[in-house]
Amino acid sequence: MKLSPPISSARVRTGYLLLECLVYIAVFAVITGLGLTTFYLCWDNSKALRLTTDDVAAALRAGERWRADIRGTTGKITVEHTATGDLLRIPCGTNEILYRFTDGKIRRQLASSGFAEPVLNAVKASQMVIDTRGTVTAWRWELDLKPHRKVTHLPLQFTFEAATKTAP
Repeated sequence: MKLSPPISSARVRTGYLLLECLVYIAVFAVITGLGLTTFYLCWDNSKALRLTTDDVAAALRAGERWRADIRGTTGKITVEHTATGDLLRIPCGTNEILYRFTDGKIRRQLASSGFAEPVLNAVKASQMVIDTRGTVTAWRWELDLKPHRKVTHLPLQFTFEAATKTAP
């Protein structure tokens, strides 16, 4: 007749040691920490990408609107460099359209109205320059947007050009 092993030795063979449990918990914590770090890095990059694409789309809309205003001019366009920022005056019929760059923002305003509509926010630099090319008067708008991250691989710089029918 064969006797079963004592209870104490069976318990030792089938159980986990406390040290093994601590090692499993440490490995789980390291893997979870790495996973969460990767997740939040992806989350931050995704957020910065979304904000940057919104800025690019807003800059393209502003540039197209500016080009339409330049093409629709009925007189001489002027640029004033003031202490607070640049001011572009575009005559349009009996009214004037004003583009003003101050405090990192570009605003568009009809001279007859007191409301200046914000066109672009978070602008680092903006310059509107006349560019005479023979008999055609062209305008160039150089725009530099502020990045959402401190380290960027590509600066957000745009150049819009428009030609007028009238003399400068």
